[in-house]
Amino acid sequence: MVQSDTTVRFWGVRGTVPVPGAGTVRYGGNTSCVEIRCGEHLVIFDGGTGLRALGRELAASGKPADLDLILTHTHLDHVCGLPFFAPFYDPKSHIRLWAGHLKPANTLKGVLGKMMSAPLFPVPIDIMAAHIDFRDFDAGETLTPQPGVRIVTAALNHPNGATGYRLEFAGKSVVYITDTEHRPGQSDPNVLRLMESADIAIYDCTFTEAEYPAHKNWGHSTWEEGVRLATAAKVRQFVIFHHDPDHDDAFMDKIAEAAAKLRPGTIVAQEGMVLKP
Repeated sequence: MVQSDTTVRFWGVRGTVPVPGAGTVRYGGNTSCVEIRCGEHLVIFDGGTGLRALGRELAASGKPADLDLILTHTHLDHVCGLPFFAPFYDPKSHIRLWAGHLKPANTLKGVLGKMMSAPLFPVPIDIMAAHIDFRDFDAGETLTPQPGVRIVTAALNHPNGATGYRLEFAGKSVVYITDTEHRPGQSDPNVLRLMESADIAIYDCTFTEAEYPAHKNWGHSTWEEGVRLATAAKVRQFVIFHHDPDHDDAFMDKIAEAAAKLRPGTIVAQEGMVLKP
């Protein structure tokens, strides 16, 4: 692989609900969480259950965290790890928490505050001691969370809204697009624009095309559609992501084999996997 100052690490690759157990050991059972290191800057996409282990690693370093945590949306499988993210409870940590799908009806702090309130959760969001900056934006804006880090955003097709991202740093690009539903026979222009000539594109491949008709309007796509989009956009490395909880390791092996035949070089995300664009 070409070495760069950008590193992508997968902490949670599953969608809908965490599924720990013998059948998901190799690919992983935690829900969405992806770490991207941009030189000295840390960007995290989504706060599923995979975020907990990442937080423990950051806390074990002995250094206060300074990072941007960017959410695609606030459905539970993408935010349920937030209350268990250790840096939130360190008064020396500085965390910028972003979301682009809630304005004008809601705010990120307000939504997360409801999640962390009785009778759903025993402690309120205000117990978090870190310096937290809640940043609501409109999908379609371009973000500059850190010097040299540029993030292009676009609205996705998902119930209650979601946001897709293209992170650019030091001449490399990583695209994170999950929880979006394609329209059969049409290529989503927002997705194509984000994916265009990307070094790495991570995409919602919850279903197979055989499964999709029974799950239409659920807000998710297929690995076959992802391959078509990646090919049309001239993506270098395509990554299958947001695995259905009913797809165990054996099922994911079959997807990996079929996808590699259809588009050589395609890979299936696994917890702990590290990529360098």
